[in-house]
Amino acid sequence: MSNSILVLAPLALCAGMVALFVFRASPRTTFVMWAFVLFLVPIWVGVTVSFFWAAITLVTLAAIASNFADVRLAISDAFVAVFALLVLILFALQLATLSHSVIAILQWVVPYAWGRMVLARVPALFVTRTIAAFATVAGILALVEFATGSNFFVLIPGPGPFAEWGNLQPRSDFLRAEGAFGHAIALGASLAMASAFVLGTRWSAPAIVLSLAVLVGAVVVSFSRIGIITVALTIAVSIVVMPGIRRAARWWVVVGGVTAIAILVPFLGDVFSDAGDEASGSADYRTGLLSLVSEVRLFGSAGDWQGRIEGGVYFGTFAGSVDNALLLIALRFGWVPVLLVAALLVALILNVLRGRANPASIAVVCQVPALFAVALITQFGSFLWFLTGLAVAWTAMQDDADALRDRSSQPLPVGLEPAGGTWSSARRIP
Repeated sequence: MSNSILVLAPLALCAGMVALFVFRASPRTTFVMWAFVLFLVPIWVGVTVSFFWAAITLVTLAAIASNFADVRLAISDAFVAVFALLVLILFALQLATLSHSVIAILQWVVPYAWGRMVLARVPALFVTRTIAAFATVAGILALVEFATGSNFFVLIPGPGPFAEWGNLQPRSDFLRAEGAFGHAIALGASLAMASAFVLGTRWSAPAIVLSLAVLVGAVVVSFSRIGIITVALTIAVSIVVMPGIRRAARWWVVVGGVTAIAILVPFLGDVFSDAGDEASGSADYRTGLLSLVSEVRLFGSAGDWQGRIEGGVYFGTFAGSVDNALLLIALRFGWVPVLLVAALLVALILNVLRGRANPASIAVVCQVPALFAVALITQFGSFLWFLTGLAVAWTAMQDDADALRDRSSQPLPVGLEPAGGTWSSARRIP
């Protein structure tokens, strides 16, 4: 063991203990720090102890440990619990690899748990505004990156296995903005989800439009088709179904959206046209991924499918990545685990359709098309699973509030009515 490790390890331990005390004393500070790491700390920043622990994973674990709260369980929690249990069993039976199991637990299930707990400690409006604010900052930095051609996040050293995400990518004649997310697709999809929170902030109409303009602009300069499609879908669905948006804000966003379409569609058409074979090859690659469905097992990893040839398709073409989140889960863990994830998504979709929409549920539901075209890479995966847990918690909170309201509106049994026959407005449950 080197002398530097002997010195740094106790310091890191002390810093971690101080952070836990601060997090315990101030849940709002906890969430602000978590959002800061999510949006502004690259995925390759972390420590290696047996395996690599990304900064977002460490902060999420610290947030859960210092703000643990009892929550009313929902059916969606059962889907996640069974999924996590299956992952651990499959790993124990050597039917899933260590790296895949670690990713599933630490980057998916743990953020989901944090999302389920956070509303028990932090007001929903504070969560909404914090996500919106940090997403706006990330969007501004992405626009600066595009304008200057420089991403200062890649200057941050990262010895972890995620350091490969520090390489920038071009599209046509432009450098794709990535921010701290390590990939343009991850940035675009994450900011698309955050757009629902901007609309839920209850800020003034000009502030909402300005923040959305920053997010949309940042997604556009990521030149991610998935990001562009999902940010448009998220804003449109939010305008239609999200409660609490002021009428003025809705109209401002609609007018701004029409203006943005008129300006951006010709520009993006030229960029993707100039990209030529690159863009079309990317689309063909995603279509070809469907040939891997035949390799999926009921339980467990598909094994070493990357060297096989079936129906004239060489599966080694997909050795580098599988840009389909649901298919990748199926290849790693089997049909049953991915069906549990699908059931979780269906539950969220049904909640939105039955009028129980909130920023988190809208954000996740509008990402469903992206799950067939991108893997859960870098912070995008953790953010998506956190929002899934947050959506479940938000719906449970809405159900509890409705139940209390219904009970408060029912007449009391004879002999228990207050003097005068009704409760005063100060005593009624809002």
